[in-house]
Amino acid sequence: MNNRRCGVDNRLKQRVEQYLSNQSGQYVDITSMAHELQRLYRMDYGRRNKTAFRIQVEKSPINLMNNSLMSLYKKGNPESGASPRRDKSASDSPAPEAQSTPQSVGTKVSAGGWFIDKGRGLEHDSILIDLCEEEAACPAGNVCLTVPMLVRFEYPVLQYHFKSESRTKSIELQYSTLKFEDVGGNEDTLTEVCKLLIHMRHPEVYQQLGVVPPRGFLLHGPPGCGKTLLAQAVAGEMELPMLKVSAPELVSGVSGESEQKLRELFEQAVTSSPCILFIDEIDAITPKREVASKDMERRIVAQLLTCMDDLNSLAVTVQVMVIGATNRPDSLDPALRRAGRFDKEICLGIPDEAARLRILKTLCRKLKLPEDFDYRQLARLTPGYVGADLMALCREAAMSAVNRVLLERQDKNQGLVPMAEERAESEGPQGGELCRLLSLLKSSESLSEEQLAGLCILMSDFQGSLASVQPSAKREGFATVPDVTWEDVGALHDIREELTMAILAPVRSPAQFKALGLSAPAGVLLAGPPGCGKTLLAKAVANESGLNFISVKGPELLNMYVGESERAVRQVFQRGRNSAPCVIFFDEIDALCPRRSGHESGASVRVVNQLLTEMDGLETRRQVFIMAATNRPDIIDPAVLRPGRLDKTLYVGLPPPSDRHAILLTITKGGSRPHLEQDVSLEEMAHDRRKEGAESILTYRAPD
Repeated sequence: MNNRRCGVDNRLKQRVEQYLSNQSGQYVDITSMAHELQRLYRMDYGRRNKTAFRIQVEKSPINLMNNSLMSLYKKGNPESGASPRRDKSASDSPAPEAQSTPQSVGTKVSAGGWFIDKGRGLEHDSILIDLCEEEAACPAGNVCLTVPMLVRFEYPVLQYHFKSESRTKSIELQYSTLKFEDVGGNEDTLTEVCKLLIHMRHPEVYQQLGVVPPRGFLLHGPPGCGKTLLAQAVAGEMELPMLKVSAPELVSGVSGESEQKLRELFEQAVTSSPCILFIDEIDAITPKREVASKDMERRIVAQLLTCMDDLNSLAVTVQVMVIGATNRPDSLDPALRRAGRFDKEICLGIPDEAARLRILKTLCRKLKLPEDFDYRQLARLTPGYVGADLMALCREAAMSAVNRVLLERQDKNQGLVPMAEERAESEGPQGGELCRLLSLLKSSESLSEEQLAGLCILMSDFQGSLASVQPSAKREGFATVPDVTWEDVGALHDIREELTMAILAPVRSPAQFKALGLSAPAGVLLAGPPGCGKTLLAKAVANESGLNFISVKGPELLNMYVGESERAVRQVFQRGRNSAPCVIFFDEIDALCPRRSGHESGASVRVVNQLLTEMDGLETRRQVFIMAATNRPDIIDPAVLRPGRLDKTLYVGLPPPSDRHAILLTITKGGSRPHLEQDVSLEEMAHDRRKEGAESILTYRAPD
């Protein structure tokens, strides 16, 4: 019991020695041995923590190794009568370490395992251990075997294994080949970035003014919008070296090493001046300190703040620009976003139609396309697509063109193998395509210039690839409806004109609205009986205007946890601001903001207050249009309907006979689908009194 109180388990020591004696001549892994001992002696060790038990097992055979090393050391001691073999370059006088026999010899055992051979006697014992690099690293009161001792005493029975401590690798300077011309659709952003980079070429300007230049800016936006590409283009255009590091690379499991990496990174940036320091996914190391789960995270944030402040304390001529990139700017510590650190926050949102047009022209510069390729039509067909999505679309279209051209050429010139033909007939069209692809892959002949001459990407290839490429915005909650136009909506001409003036006109003619002093976009509430086409109108407006479209389905923002519903409302409007110009459509808004009585308190009241704040609060919603639909306008809170919020209410009522006729013509495509007999009169059906009160749910399109 006394031994256990002192931390020594004699039974465990005996069992470890017994286990090692059965592993003669083999490498022993500590983790495997600890697991095996827990399995063999389940009653004693089965319920112990695996990590703690492994550490105890690792410490238990140290006395066994000390005894073996002590005997080896005594054998080489001159006082024991045996002279060890020495190095030829060593002096004839005995080494100071060998003149006295130490009372105990401590060893630094490898965390991975050791190698012990107990089957051939003491003179052939071989022990694989870690050796201390310096004597100062040995524990107090112990004498460790060091590298110089092993040089002087060449024991044939001792095999040593030396591990050097891992040292921080310096980040290599990179030279980007990207230019601003490789970044499409971000001209305003590039202009703003260039203003921040003046001191990188002309530090004397700020030195003359006596002002500290901007030291960093933060790029944020949804994934795939081009944050990393923009940073590389800045370095390439300015012909500056770049230190590119991913934030998780700076995190280390050793206490204090993460902070050391940050200090060394900024020191390297200062010594390499002028240069650009780019930290990607910076939110991984800079969480809010009040909610950080570990002290290490708080220390890393504090170290980064100190390093950025040190840049300001240096001379004005130090030309270092720190660029951070993240898609979660709200999770960063607020102290990092103040002036003097990340001075500017540049948002790279979801591109609109004009920006997508420029991005497509940039991506398709080296692609072989027809001369009359319609970029504008393709830009209209891709709402919600970011740069990475458009790049994936071009790749899919190229693959579609390769399959189309090569398979057609193969069918014409070479034909199918008879066995493949029989197999294709038995397996259907999919099996036939598979056989053609296999025959093409197994052919080792290079394609001729004649076969490659017709290889070109057509608009049909892009249109066919739209179904296989899901835009990032759609994964984030955006609903893109590129196939609903005014032609799919029957009648409702008066409401179309109102929506055109409220939403389409500010987008198409922003200068005229600015001249009139109309800055805040109006909100539109579509009210009416169910099935009258309110949601369809919203989709058609979003498509006709070419805007991004966010659809919020009534109570889906409500959450049982306190504060989560309000956060969901803030996220919706933040997404809208990031992807402006944008339409936010609240379907069944009566479930989201019911009338407040004044006596109730709960999640619904807080959601209404948050929604009112976001509509016209401190943050302006430039180019963010709000549309809502409901069939119960009487239960909506009056504050939502005041001017400046949902100030325009359009009633989508039951259609009159003329509108019913237009709806029937729209649904049946003029009577062609489904095919109608000649004696069927849509006009008589529309004017039939039995149709009075029929809702215009017929505005929905017929199935293709």
